[in-house]
Amino acid sequence: MAQRVPTADTGAKKTSRVRVAVRLRPYMEKEDDKAEGPCVRGLDSQNLEIINWRNATETVKYHFDAFHDEQTTQQGVFLASVKPILPHILTGQNGSVLAYGPTGAGKTHTMLGSREQPGVIPRAVKEVFNLLRTQEEAQDGWGCSLTMSYLEIYNEKVLDLLSPSTQDLPIREDKDRNILIPGLTQTPLASFAEFDQHFVPASLNRTTASTKLNQRSSRSHAILLIKVVRTQRAPPHRQQTGKLYLVDLAGSEDNRRTGNQGLRLKESGAINLSLFTLSKVVDSLNGGTGARVPYRDSKLTRLLQDSLGGSSHSVMITNIAPEYSYYFDTFSALNFAAKSKLIVNKPFVRETLTVPVPQVKRPREEAEGDQLRKKHKDGRKPSTASPPAPHPSSTSAPSVLDRLVALEKLMMGCQEKDKQTMQQSRKEIEELKERQKEFESKSRLNWPPGSGLAWETSSSNQDSLFRNNLPPLQRKLASGNTAKPKKQQAVVLPLQVTRLQPLKQVLVVKTSSVCMKKKRQQLDQDEEPKGKENMAPSSWESHLDRSLVEQSKQKILTLLNTGSHKDLKGLQLIGDKKAKLILGWREIYGSFTKLEDLIQIEGITEKRFSSFMKANLLSSIGV
Repeated sequence: MAQRVPTADTGAKKTSRVRVAVRLRPYMEKEDDKAEGPCVRGLDSQNLEIINWRNATETVKYHFDAFHDEQTTQQGVFLASVKPILPHILTGQNGSVLAYGPTGAGKTHTMLGSREQPGVIPRAVKEVFNLLRTQEEAQDGWGCSLTMSYLEIYNEKVLDLLSPSTQDLPIREDKDRNILIPGLTQTPLASFAEFDQHFVPASLNRTTASTKLNQRSSRSHAILLIKVVRTQRAPPHRQQTGKLYLVDLAGSEDNRRTGNQGLRLKESGAINLSLFTLSKVVDSLNGGTGARVPYRDSKLTRLLQDSLGGSSHSVMITNIAPEYSYYFDTFSALNFAAKSKLIVNKPFVRETLTVPVPQVKRPREEAEGDQLRKKHKDGRKPSTASPPAPHPSSTSAPSVLDRLVALEKLMMGCQEKDKQTMQQSRKEIEELKERQKEFESKSRLNWPPGSGLAWETSSSNQDSLFRNNLPPLQRKLASGNTAKPKKQQAVVLPLQVTRLQPLKQVLVVKTSSVCMKKKRQQLDQDEEPKGKENMAPSSWESHLDRSLVEQSKQKILTLLNTGSHKDLKGLQLIGDKKAKLILGWREIYGSFTKLEDLIQIEGITEKRFSSFMKANLLSSIGV
């Protein structure tokens, strides 16, 4: 059974606030003509200020758990903000590290880093292995195992990065309200070298693309799950499960600045929607009204349910940029970080007790004897029917007879104290026999004629059931082999089938009235024009000049390959949505080789394509 044990931190502390750290990346752009410089400035290790956009002469100050300026190294960020929560993982608690910020602010660099400057993820995993090695050397009587899972949320689809062939995975919740993903790959790890061997190829499977603000922009949210299971070797074999979530969020994007179109525009819409849902979750948690928290509105917030307002020790690293071109993105990221540090989690130890219970199989005679004793204690009367006696011609197994005899002896031994009850039951049987005889004598008077033989046989069989000469078990065996009285069966006479005479053939003459003749004439007259109308639409192209049709088709094909969004909307039956889909298709697959390629675009069927061709050809020719 699973148990929730509160955290045994200092004193009676049972809550943990989300720790927020802010990291300012170096100034990367050249100074503009105004030479304004950075818009953010650090004051000390916990405070910073940003210029007020309403009044340039004023600044807005923020206070966080940690502030890392441009000179802070990867190791400094890890030691100050991430390392303090890692020991909780080995005590059956959860931990989360989230990298948040606008696109191009350095989130992926903070989490992944490089070979020369590894980021938070490789340093955290290496530290977990070091803690496990320290515990093994201490020989505290616990065994440990470690597994990893790696996934991304791309366009609201959960994809397994360790197994790229898998499709969208579902998100479930078990009876203990733990979030899990069925079908997600869990790779066991024995050393940091094995982790590096699996993690580096999986990171290359993550979806990335180039935008105007970032050469390698993450188009999905990436979540690495490290699961540590500690099992006690001695009874009661306790098991503690701790999880570490390392989350690299995709950055919020302003499509006017990134220049996203087509597929990039769809990706940025999904990213901004999930981050907006994350902001709503934070606002609901800080509201304190007990209202519904919209965790289920997005798959990202569903997976981060344990990290925000759940049972995890959480750290949020907010990455910001110092350039004035990022001012509003930086300003909104700092406001979000200030709201997030007010969230309070309630961590607890996930502990499971697995006590092995040996199963001892009892002999069958003892189990049956216990059941009989329980019946006598409950005050139930022993059944008057005795077990069936073996027939002389039957070939029953001797082991069954021996067990029956042993049971009878056991029952008789138990009934020595209840001899009075047995005598009372025999008296009741005698009274029942006398009443049965009276009932037989009365019923013979009303019995139908011709059934006397059946009555005698049934009465003789019933008398045999009340013989008291045999012991109870043999009496029951004898009664079981006796023939049961046959019930009277109803006699069903066969149906008498009479042969029917064949009907006389009657000559039927159909006579059409005058009204029917007039209706047929009208139908014949209407059929000819209807056929002509039906043939007209299929041959509309044959009435046009073939050279003009080919020139118009070539113009339409050129417009599809080189036209802008506005030019595509000028075509007949092409709206805003279809124009965007055509641009996206053109960006992925290249130019259209023929007009029939439009059928491959979502929403354009063969019927819609024929209508599109007819409308555009007729309009271009001027018909």
